[in-house]
Amino acid sequence: MSRDMAVRNPRTGENDYSIHPLDAAEVGAIAEQSRAAQRAWLDLGVARRCEIVRAWADALLAAPDAVLAALTADTGRHLVSFVEIRALDGVVARWCKAAPTLLADGDERPSVTEGVGIRTQYVPHSLVGVISPWNFPYLLSMLDAIPALIAGCAVIVKPSEVTPRFIRPLAESLVAFPELAAVFRWVEGDGGTGAALIEHVDAIAFTGSVATGRLVAEGCARQFIPAFLELGGKDPVIVMPDADIDKAARIVLRASVQATGQACQSLERVYVPAERHDAFVATLVALAERVELNYPDIHRGQIGPLIFAKQADIIAAHVEDARQRGARVRCGGDIETHGGGTWVRPTVLTGVDHSMRVMTEETFGPVIPVMPYRDIDEAVALANDTKYGLSASVIGPDVEAAAAVARRINAGAISINDGGMTTEVHDAAHDSFLFSGLGAARMGTSGITRYMRQKALLIRHTEAQGIESLEESRLAGN
Repeated sequence: MSRDMAVRNPRTGENDYSIHPLDAAEVGAIAEQSRAAQRAWLDLGVARRCEIVRAWADALLAAPDAVLAALTADTGRHLVSFVEIRALDGVVARWCKAAPTLLADGDERPSVTEGVGIRTQYVPHSLVGVISPWNFPYLLSMLDAIPALIAGCAVIVKPSEVTPRFIRPLAESLVAFPELAAVFRWVEGDGGTGAALIEHVDAIAFTGSVATGRLVAEGCARQFIPAFLELGGKDPVIVMPDADIDKAARIVLRASVQATGQACQSLERVYVPAERHDAFVATLVALAERVELNYPDIHRGQIGPLIFAKQADIIAAHVEDARQRGARVRCGGDIETHGGGTWVRPTVLTGVDHSMRVMTEETFGPVIPVMPYRDIDEAVALANDTKYGLSASVIGPDVEAAAAVARRINAGAISINDGGMTTEVHDAAHDSFLFSGLGAARMGTSGITRYMRQKALLIRHTEAQGIESLEESRLAGN
């Protein structure tokens, strides 16, 4: 029986593509080949590895049409796909600039133990597995894979089975760079393929849901390998009492519906001062009602289709639960079908509270629930009333006052006077709090150092002790 899997087109709703999920034996064979090639890749040195990765990236960016067409078909969106692909330039430039210093063995330093020197050596994991999600399948793959390659690892990437079309043209772009192609492999597959990958690599970088992330973490624990997980979020934004309402509404709208809200760092809970609630909502609704669907012309409009069909059921369930519990839908709120694809317009909800799923569970869609607060203490308490801690936002004219509030929010990255800034700022290290992740982050210097194991060379500069040091009589008389 064929193991081929049909793939749905998010704009048409039709299954117009298929993949062949690799089984455990096929994954094992690729892993063995990758390991065999990794030693030569490491021996090239960081400068040469950067030259090769840079040359490949330049070639891809000079002729991106095949990858762009496939990624656009995967996600149903053109502008975001273009931005994803172009981001490769900055990712490569950043790590090629930083790697020589970050990967260099440390100079000898004296130990606190007299007569001993310490030298540090960094040894890359031989084989890294990357499991990327369906919302930004290309970019998130690259953010994890490129630093691992530059560090000297071999990498196997398994993107989501929901968005796999770009794998084939991307793999074809590597053919002209055989040294890189030998250690940079892309595989089609489903959850079973991902589970098999865990059994054959030395470390896993995973982006996805909390439920799947838990399975990945358990699998890594069984293998005694590190897991670097970036999971879901329920990101809050606190609008400060003295914030400019027009500015705040503009930020909240964009950061909530960018990529149709299908982003971990999307704003999903909005807290505004009670005395300014109505004015904020009126402004936000007026802006939201002007947003145009990216249909029928893919080159016009601001909001694309839902990539994963099942996400529509989650969004509908959250909105309906809120309705049933007394919330009011101020705009949007319906699941629409156009051309076979599934769409949701920006949806503003008021009358919400934390008894509702839309305020406690990840919605992953362009839904904006707005809740009033009495004072900053209550706003911070509401923002922290969650099992997630990926990122958050604070908006207000006084940067120091906003930063003071940001310091009280339990999340890894706080955008001040903007939202979801982790999409563009990759050099700020931050951890995921609570259920939003595990292990060293892809941002900041840990984005490459997490792929390195640290060794200590302990050097005795004074005379080493002999067996006489173990003589019991040395303590006589003490």
